[in-house]
Amino acid sequence: MHEAAKWLGELATIVMMAAALGMDAFSLGIGIGMKGVRLREVVRISAVIALFHILMPLLGIWTGEYLGMLLGQVARYVSGGLLILLGLHMIVSSLRGGGLQAVNPRTFWGMMLFAMSVSVDSFSVGVSLGMFHSNLILTVLAFGFFGGLLSVLGLLLGRKVSHSLGDYGEAAGGAVLLAFGLMFIF
Repeated sequence: MHEAAKWLGELATIVMMAAALGMDAFSLGIGIGMKGVRLREVVRISAVIALFHILMPLLGIWTGEYLGMLLGQVARYVSGGLLILLGLHMIVSSLRGGGLQAVNPRTFWGMMLFAMSVSVDSFSVGVSLGMFHSNLILTVLAFGFFGGLLSVLGLLLGRKVSHSLGDYGEAAGGAVLLAFGLMFIF
């Protein structure tokens, strides 16, 4: 019974983090969607984002497992601190209205740069999760699923809603990561 509760807690944590990280793809997708994208481009861009949301946390988890061995008990505070800093960065970035307006995701290199920019946060979270030895397969599949899904939603909604919704989405994702960072530490 205790193992099942522990697994459900880990599942809930990973799903919430994956959704929070996907909010970055959602918010920037809205801005790109407002410029007009075809369905084929939505699928292609979202698939690349999903792939990057799998690769980046995978690299992060491997890095985090190594750092966790080196840091021992301090790893808990380091990983919580990383999540807090990442959450604060996402909140501040959304309030400043940052983003990649100059990137054209219709080109190959533009799409790669866009996917990397919305997935780089997943690396940092992966480092934190690697220090806690989270479930590797569950983590990367959840991150990939939510990164792809939220980018599709952002691109499609971008045609119909104002740009301010995207800024709030990124801020909300940052707040979730900040809260988990505090939970890891305390």
